[in-house]
Amino acid sequence: MNQTAPLLIEIGCEDLPARYVVPLAEALSNGVTNGLAKRGVATGTARTFATPRRIAVQIDGVAVQQPDQAVERSGPAVAAATKDGVPTPAALGFAKTCGVEFAELGEKNGKLHFSKLQPGKATAALLPEIFEETLKSMDELVPKRMRWGEGGSFVATGHVPPERRAMDGAAGVVGEGGTRARDGGESLVWKEETFVRPVQWLTALLGSEIVSLSRFGLESGRLTYGHRFHAPVSIALADPSVYVESLRNAKVWAEVATRKAEIERQIKAEAVKLGGTARIDAALLDEVTALVEWPVVISGRIEESFLELPPEVIVATVETNQRYFTVFDSEGRLLPSFITISNIESKDVAQVIQGNERVVRPRLSDALFFWQQDLKLPFSDEAPYTEKLASATFQKDLGTVADKLKRIHTLATFVLAEKLAEKGAIGAAQVDGAARAAKRCKFDLVTKMVYEFPELQGVMGGYYALKAGESQAVADAIREHYLPTQAGTSIPSTVEGRIVALADKLDTLAGIFAIGQKPTASKDPYALRRAALGILRILVEGKLPLDLRELLNGALQEQPAGKRDEATLKELLTFVQERHRAWRVGAEFDGRPVTVEMFEAVAALGITQPLDFEARLRAIHRFWALPEAASLAAAHKRVRNVLKQAGDGGSDVDAAKFESAAESELYEALHAVNAAPASDYAERLKQLASLKAPVDAFFTGVMVMADDPAVRANRLALLRQLDRVCREVADISCLPG
Repeated sequence: MNQTAPLLIEIGCEDLPARYVVPLAEALSNGVTNGLAKRGVATGTARTFATPRRIAVQIDGVAVQQPDQAVERSGPAVAAATKDGVPTPAALGFAKTCGVEFAELGEKNGKLHFSKLQPGKATAALLPEIFEETLKSMDELVPKRMRWGEGGSFVATGHVPPERRAMDGAAGVVGEGGTRARDGGESLVWKEETFVRPVQWLTALLGSEIVSLSRFGLESGRLTYGHRFHAPVSIALADPSVYVESLRNAKVWAEVATRKAEIERQIKAEAVKLGGTARIDAALLDEVTALVEWPVVISGRIEESFLELPPEVIVATVETNQRYFTVFDSEGRLLPSFITISNIESKDVAQVIQGNERVVRPRLSDALFFWQQDLKLPFSDEAPYTEKLASATFQKDLGTVADKLKRIHTLATFVLAEKLAEKGAIGAAQVDGAARAAKRCKFDLVTKMVYEFPELQGVMGGYYALKAGESQAVADAIREHYLPTQAGTSIPSTVEGRIVALADKLDTLAGIFAIGQKPTASKDPYALRRAALGILRILVEGKLPLDLRELLNGALQEQPAGKRDEATLKELLTFVQERHRAWRVGAEFDGRPVTVEMFEAVAALGITQPLDFEARLRAIHRFWALPEAASLAAAHKRVRNVLKQAGDGGSDVDAAKFESAAESELYEALHAVNAAPASDYAERLKQLASLKAPVDAFFTGVMVMADDPAVRANRLALLRQLDRVCREVADISCLPG
């Protein structure tokens, strides 16, 4: 049995950017494990470690010897290998490259063939090449890398002939980036070396033995280093198994997942001490985890005067700029406290707290100034805002943000709100609220606060609207009109907000398509796919009975430039419907996925009202769970084929011309299905399942293409009725069966 040993490779460096810590560590781990696997070296479980100052991979149970490798090569065609019984030059050349005589070559698939079993190499000898391949893949993760020191090193490339060694000299360098020949006959070539941050040490152990790696002007060894301040002295590792414990004793929590869990635990415990609950944003937690090696929780105070600010402003200031965590009480009110994670156990914590408070104070002071200045220009005064928006370009062909705001107001008021009012879906107050919100939804883009915190657009508009005396409904509509911002986020909570959000997204979608800048497979600079999905989600989840074709056409006709013809409208509609397909196919209803066939069954009817489409899709999804569904789908396919071959004909059925009981039973069963309410899709499909028996009996006992023309026409008319019933909710023939 091949002997195994644990492997450790660690790259120690100056503090890495937080966003690269985990990806680089994973790339190191993947590169080493895949490199070993590619060479046939058996490995055990790999563990990845990452802190600001190191990335490492530890693999238990690595085979110390590569298995023997089968080497196979194919040469010239056998037919061309000899001439007059003598090997051709090509055949002799192939034998020479294989290191054997021509007679020792074999034959495979009509070609000369050579095979041998080559002894495997020691794993330690394979690792330098694997390490180089891994570093190359890691470089691809980081667009900008650093150089330091001499900027590179000499790397061995192969044997140098004696005459070249004599010419170059034992240590001579030929030009910049030239070669150096060593006495052993090995050629060294200067290679420029870069990394995200300067590398300070390399650790490489296979069991208790050092793996020789030369990179970044360093030679690998068994030394690693602990916390920069708590344990700056080097640590000699006996073997990889002591790595984690040795670093923990040196105040380094090397494993990312457990360090992250510990940080979260400390934050939550500190929040309880402060009388509240911490707001722990997942991305912020990941970033903080990548910024510290030895997490120590610290809390500080926010001055009461800053609580005049909306809590979102304080959160944005504290979290985005300072990487602190905010705390809320049981009723959701922001507490005047923050929590941060230090990378050191300070002997004077009070000084650290004061420093953190001192840093956050001026940022909150700036935010308070912006808030107070913005409030001097209330949202009730429209002219100043529209004037400023008129100088902000939305898109060069589609005008300014002020132009877009006018289109949003038109769409929200006359295309959306009034259509919903006509359908009795909303009242006059909601129409007015939507109109007022639509007229003001972009005002906050020219405020000082949103200029400083762009992520608060909409949110600040809601606050400023309330301060200007607008209703809560109008304020909420302004606040939420960018929703949903991405998959998984909620749609606007009010009808007014949904109307304004639809108008905004419809305008962007129609405008960009009109000027011919629709998304490509790799580029979507205006986030039109997200806008299309947002439109669909609002219409479906918001239960708005609006026709997508009418909405897109209304938005298209409002555009100031580009094509607004039927072809563009068709492109728009197809684009949104494809988003609908991507959204729904694979999603689950009642624990079962929606299939492509289910979606196509509804799409085949040309339904352009998403809410109606959704109702039909859910009905067909439930129908497909019935035992009769597959049989009916197969029967409907048969019906469609028969009718296609028969061509056009009458649709009236004359019961007097029936010649068999099967015809009468099918006819009566069709009338029973038609008795169900047309709007109750689930019930109609449930009753459709009852057709299985009479349909089976009909096709078993009735010859549709009878010799008598009148009987044949009557039977085809009966099948046309069956076809219509099978396509009232969805096209059943699209289902597998």
